[in-house]
Amino acid sequence: MPGAVILTLSGGFLFGALLGTLLSVVGATCGAVLVFLFARAIFGEAALDRFGERGRRLAEGIRRNAWSYLLVLRLVPLFPFFLVNLVPAFVGVRLPVYALTTLFGILPGTAVFSLSGAGLGSVLDTGGALDLRSILTPQIIGALVGLAALALAAIP
Repeated sequence: MPGAVILTLSGGFLFGALLGTLLSVVGATCGAVLVFLFARAIFGEAALDRFGERGRRLAEGIRRNAWSYLLVLRLVPLFPFFLVNLVPAFVGVRLPVYALTTLFGILPGTAVFSLSGAGLGSVLDTGGALDLRSILTPQIIGALVGLAALALAAIP
């Protein structure tokens, strides 16, 4: 599991679904913005050549329409996240566009994982044994349905 998923699940477990989502989205957005700024300052546009054909195609799409392209890439993971985090810095995307599309694009997935963490927390709060019936709470079922919907969004 990627580290961000574990941290978001933990946020929901520790702080509840709403506050866990808020804290995770703010933290992830701040981290992505820092990566964006460092990449732009350290590597510049010449670094785009290192990502090959996938990076070039991603860059072309971002240049055409940064708002919608970045938002969709955050909502539906068509490219590896490291590319989505770095390539915009190399193609001249403005910081506010990058930050806002990151914030709104990661919100649905983050909410689903945070809700899952909160659901696990509610199961453990009851002191019950961890079996299938105690784990499949309405919160966790809702989170699983949300994850399935996000996965289906990637199918053309």
